[in-house]
Amino acid sequence: MCGIFGYVGDKRDATEAVMEGLRRLDYRGYDSWGVAVLKENEISVEKQVGIVAKNRPVLPEATIGIGHTRWATHGKVSVPNAHPHYSTDKSFVLCQNGIVENVETLKKMLIKKGYEFISETDTEVIVRLVEEKRKKANSLEEAVRLAFKELGGRNTVIVLADNGDVIAARNGSPLVLGISKNEKELYFSSDVFSFAPHVENILVLNNGDLVVCRDRKFEVFAIASGKKLKPVWEKNKLKDVSVDKKGHEHFMAKEIEEAPSVIRQVVAEEDAKYKKLAAAVKKARTVYCIGSGTAGAAAAQTAYYLRTYGKINAKELIGAEAHEYVPLVKKGDLFISPSQSGETADVLEVLEHAKVKKALIASHVNMPGSMMTRMSDFPFMANAGPEICVMSTKIFVSQIAWGYLVAKAVQGKLAEGKKTLLATARTIDKMLANKEYVDAVKHLAHDLSKKEHIFLLGKGQNLQIIKEGMVKMIEGSYRHAHAIPAGDLKHYAITLMEEGVPVIVAVSNDDVKHEVLNAVHEVSARGAHVYGLSPENHDSFKKYLHIPDTGETSGITTIIPLQLLAYHMAVSLGNNVDKPRNIAKSVTVK
Repeated sequence: MCGIFGYVGDKRDATEAVMEGLRRLDYRGYDSWGVAVLKENEISVEKQVGIVAKNRPVLPEATIGIGHTRWATHGKVSVPNAHPHYSTDKSFVLCQNGIVENVETLKKMLIKKGYEFISETDTEVIVRLVEEKRKKANSLEEAVRLAFKELGGRNTVIVLADNGDVIAARNGSPLVLGISKNEKELYFSSDVFSFAPHVENILVLNNGDLVVCRDRKFEVFAIASGKKLKPVWEKNKLKDVSVDKKGHEHFMAKEIEEAPSVIRQVVAEEDAKYKKLAAAVKKARTVYCIGSGTAGAAAAQTAYYLRTYGKINAKELIGAEAHEYVPLVKKGDLFISPSQSGETADVLEVLEHAKVKKALIASHVNMPGSMMTRMSDFPFMANAGPEICVMSTKIFVSQIAWGYLVAKAVQGKLAEGKKTLLATARTIDKMLANKEYVDAVKHLAHDLSKKEHIFLLGKGQNLQIIKEGMVKMIEGSYRHAHAIPAGDLKHYAITLMEEGVPVIVAVSNDDVKHEVLNAVHEVSARGAHVYGLSPENHDSFKKYLHIPDTGETSGITTIIPLQLLAYHMAVSLGNNVDKPRNIAKSVTVK
C-alpha cells in the first residue's frame, strides 16, 4: 500500500528528487510522508502528516536520500508513526511497505531484550530487529538480511546508513531499481513511473532479493543464502510518459476522457496473442477469473463474457475470499487476472498457489514490471499510461474491453469483437465531447450528492457495471450505495423502497431488458425515484440519461456516465477527487 523511494546521485538535490518521486507515488497512500537525507555522515529526517507537500522541506542539500508515503496499517496517522524510522543510535533509518504478520511475537522478544519503542508501527519492530542482528552480523546489510528472514508476511524495506550505503530487500511488495544513462544516478522505487523520466535502464527485483548500493553501484544478493546474483537490466520504455492533468481540474476527469484511447490500445494487441489465450481457455479444466475491488468487478465481467460468448464455464473470484478454492485448483486450470498494478497481495497469493499446482495464468496489467506479469503464461499489458487518480476509471474500461475480446476470440469472432470495440470507442468519444450530455450528468450528480443512500439496479451485462458504479460512488462521495441484481430485488431489498429513494437503473436492449424494467416498475410503484440509464426513456423513469445502444458492449458504454456521476458527486461535495480518504490504489498487503 505504501510507497518507497530512494535516490543516490551526483547532480540532483536528493530532497527534491525524493519529493518528486513521493508525489508520483502518493496514490499508494497519503496518510503521512517522510524524507531522510545524508550529509557529512549525519542523517536528517523530516516527517509530516497528510498528502506529500508541494514545497521542499527544510533539509540539508545532499546527494543521497530515501522517502516514504504511508497508508496506515499498524498505528494511527501521526508524525511518530510516519516513516522513515531511526535506529536507536541514529546510524540508519528504515522505511517499509507491507505488514509484519508476526509483529507481536517479535516485539515481545525485543522488549524482553530491553529495546524500547516510540511508535505504534510494525516498521519500528523491523528497525529494532536489525539492531539486534547487527550485534553479531559482520555488516549492516547482513543484519538486514538476517532480520528480513524472520519477518512474516509480504514486506519490502529500504535502509539508509550513515556511511552512505542504501540497502533494500523485497518479499511480496514491489521494488524497482533505475539507473541513468551515465550510470551516476540510481533510483529505488515502488513503481517505474515515479522515476521513469530520469533513467535509462530498470531492474525489477524478485521476491527474496536484497540490493546494496555502495559508491553508486548496485549489487544484488539472495536473502535466503546471501549469494551474489547477476541482475538482468531492462531498457526503460516509459521515459517519455507524462504525468499531468492536461488542462483538467482533476486526474479523474482526464482519465475518464481517455477511455476511448485505452479501448483502441486493447484492439491494437496482435491477434495471435488473443488466439493463443483463447486456445488455452478452451482446453482448460476450469477457468477462474480473479481480482479485487474494481479489478474484481472486471474479472466478474470477463467471466460473464466468457460464459455468454465463449460458452465457457468461467467462475469469478474475489482475491481475499478465494481461499476455499485453492485446494480445488489442479493442473489444467486457467486463471485470468486483470489488475492495474499487478501487485495486489491477496490475488498474488492465490496465483502463487495456482502456479505451484501448475495451473496456467493470464493477466492484464497496466504497471510495467509487475510480479503478476512476470509469473503469467499469457501476459497482456494495458499500455494505458499512468492512472493517477486513486479511483480507477480508464483501467476498468481497458480491463473489461480486454475481457470481451478474449471471449470473442474463444467464440471464434475476434475480428467482429475488434470492430465492435472500435465502434464503441467512437461512440464514447461523441458522448464525452457532447457538452449538453456532460452537463446533464452534472445535474444528476448534483441531485444525487444530496442523498444519503443510493441504490443501483442491473442484470446481465450491466450487473457488474452497476457494482462498479456503486464502488465509484462510495469511493468518491463517501455516501452509502448499494448495487442490487434486478432479479433479486423482490427477495430482500424491496423492503427499502419508499417515497423519494434514489434508484439508478441500467437498461440495455438485450434479452434481459424486460426483466430489468419489471424491477423498475416494482420500485417505482413504492415511490422510489428512478434514474434511468438506457437507450430509450420509459414512463417509470423519474429522470433519464440516454445511453447509446452499442449491442454486446453496452455495459462498457454504460460505465462511462456512472464514472462521470461519481466524479461530479465528489466535486459537488467538495471531496478530494483524486485522493479519497482512507484508500490507496495499489493494495500490496492483505
